[in-house]
Amino acid sequence: MSGDTMVNITRAADLTMVGANGGGWVAPVGTAALASPLAQPTDPWQALGAISDDGLVNGWDEESQQFTPWGLTSPFRTQITQSVRTFSLTVWETSRLPVMSLHYRIDEDDLAPVSGITKFAETASPVPDRRAFWFLVIDGDSYRGFYVPQGEINERSDVTYKQDEMSGFEWTITTYPDAAGNTVYHVDKIPATPADPLS
Repeated sequence: MSGDTMVNITRAADLTMVGANGGGWVAPVGTAALASPLAQPTDPWQALGAISDDGLVNGWDEESQQFTPWGLTSPFRTQITQSVRTFSLTVWETSRLPVMSLHYRIDEDDLAPVSGITKFAETASPVPDRRAFWFLVIDGDSYRGFYVPQGEINERSDVTYKQDEMSGFEWTITTYPDAAGNTVYHVDKIPATPADPLS
């Protein structure tokens, strides 16, 4: 029909994110977050090294309780009863000291080689091993930084050693709230969202 207004569909490719590159670092609990995703992590941050091409997965595990009043078939209130944030990745540099320390829950000093030989034992009674984590995802000029003030590996997958496969430590890291009640801090460098047409 003539005179109809054409709807403008707004799209901006630079507001999308492809995890083209990135990295991970670990530090003792209490280590401050980086002020910018463009900053190079320095001591006490330690690199996790090469990460598999599966990249980084930021997971959400939420449960809720719905309340439906008598006489209605739809709830009129929902209460969140669980909200857990996780990060999953596979690290490939399994001989890197910070990586071994995380995987086996052993202090790095106990992994120091003597005459070129590293010796350690895995305990049958592991204790909590919380650390601070910094994850960075890069796509061109877009950067997404995730600071975890308290995180712990709570899932470890099997490690395969074979000729045609890279051995790796596959982890799921659960985040825990800090003194402010926060589990993950975001520090991003992303393009500004343009104004919508006719707004």
